Amino acid sequence: MKLLRFGKKGAEKPGVEIKGKRLDCSQHFEDWNHDFFQNAGLEKLKTLVQSEGDKLPAIGENVRIGSPVARPGMIMCVGLNYSDHAKESGMDIPEEPIIFMKATHTLTGPYDAVTIPKNSTKTDWEVELGMVIGKEASYLADEAAAADCIAGYCVVNDVSERAFQLERGGQWVKGKSCLDFSPVGPYLVLKEDVADVSNLKMKLSVNGETRQDGNTKFMIFNPTYIVWYLSQFTKLEAGDLIFTGTPPGVGLGMTPPVYLQDGDEVTLNIEGLGSQTQKFIAYQA
Repeated sequence: MKLLRFGKKGAEKPGVEIKGKRLDCSQHFEDWNHDFFQNAGLEKLKTLVQSEGDKLPAIGENVRIGSPVARPGMIMCVGLNYSDHAKESGMDIPEEPIIFMKATHTLTGPYDAVTIPKNSTKTDWEVELGMVIGKEASYLADEAAAADCIAGYCVVNDVSERAFQLERGGQWVKGKSCLDFSPVGPYLVLKEDVADVSNLKMKLSVNGETRQDGNTKFMIFNPTYIVWYLSQFTKLEAGDLIFTGTPPGVGLGMTPPVYLQDGDEVTLNIEGLGSQTQKFIAYQA
């Protein structure tokens, strides 16, 4: 079972995909949000699907698909979490996870257009494994406890503006929090349906040309370690999103660097988690 959300941006409804069929769950649940995850919503959803799945209305084929989770309380990110990506960025391999945050308003659907920001010259792509927190997590004892707090996994594009991020002083957040900079989806795949999250192929292409071709097995810090580590510094809430880093092949690391231009199309895929595609559009006042 895969969780999804559908409908106009800002008015999405909750749904699921089962055996290729997209089904509307909005008569039974408000949304895939903090309250849903924190209050045993996944268990209730599984019961509903088992007992009444054949009665759920179908979702139209042409309906927009949004982010598979509602706007979270926090989008927390791990930087330089692939050794080869750290090398191409000219940075040392971190001894502890490098943590930064993105504004939650950056959340958008997997097929929505992405705005290249005003005055941007270095908008870049980053295919990443995303994970959603399934219940509150604080001062977790170990990675086993962390695994119990993960609801599932999804594809994310951690869009970045490198000049804002690296050349304007301060923290990375300036280059990470522009409008539309967090496409997520199309699905949230439940953790029990992902055979080995530490061995998933990842790909990203720009205008049909492969730029990133990686695998989660090359992560420096694995997903459960990341959740455990973060819980030592902050409270993770149900429905929060965590981006876990990107493999080599970003525009910043090319010689010379190459960045996204008006009309470019980016397609991302992670094995078992689905694909997403965005067209990048120059800012217009």
